[in-house]
Amino acid sequence: MFPLSDDNPREGPAIVTWSLIAACVVVFLWQLSLGQGGEVAIYGFGMIPARLFGEGELSAAIPTVSPPLTIVTSMFMHGGLLHLGGNMLYLWIFGDNVEESMGRFRFLVFYLACGAIAALAQAWIDPTSTIPMVGASGAISGVLGAYILLHPQATVRTLVVLGFFITIVNVPAMIVLGLWFVMQFLSAAATPTGEGGVAFWAHVGGFVAGMVLVLPFKRREVALWQPPRSHAFHVERRRGPWG
Repeated sequence: MFPLSDDNPREGPAIVTWSLIAACVVVFLWQLSLGQGGEVAIYGFGMIPARLFGEGELSAAIPTVSPPLTIVTSMFMHGGLLHLGGNMLYLWIFGDNVEESMGRFRFLVFYLACGAIAALAQAWIDPTSTIPMVGASGAISGVLGAYILLHPQATVRTLVVLGFFITIVNVPAMIVLGLWFVMQFLSAAATPTGEGGVAFWAHVGGFVAGMVLVLPFKRREVALWQPPRSHAFHVERRRGPWG
């Protein structure tokens, strides 16, 4: 299942969500402008567990920042167009309502905190890895964890692909995001440490962090498990001859 959009109205523009998307796009364009140097930038500004824990060093010729700061810089870099597009789609769909529930400043802090916890979760699982981790998916996983507690019944317009059968259906967020988390956890458990590819433990760590941190970060008047605010599942009741 691939989410395409949600039917969950909000009040006002999602300034921080849109700004984070814009920042990631700008950084990716910068990576492309470097040509072959973009790979060097990934090593310099990506989070490398061995370097973070003092078990490895980069060549002096590679521009970089201090290892702890790479936890932040890595959140804004991506390994390719599909990597960027998938992450930004999820942030665009689910970020605005979470931002609304927290307010702009607290949402930004929440986002960065979830991203940091996600990166540390991946690094803790494989502390000697010399493979750089880049991408906003850890922070976005935190947004998904918050969303599933805030709006579990919200409508998510979802592309379903089963072999040659393709359709678009409305599915509650609890099912879409719950299945997503289960897939990330199973993939993390099945992936040997020391291999490259998707940082599944970062997804798991970020999602759990989002579920925990939503409580102190949301505004007091905002409730968990809010009822659906859309009408996608409502069936119109037709009036009969007696009203």
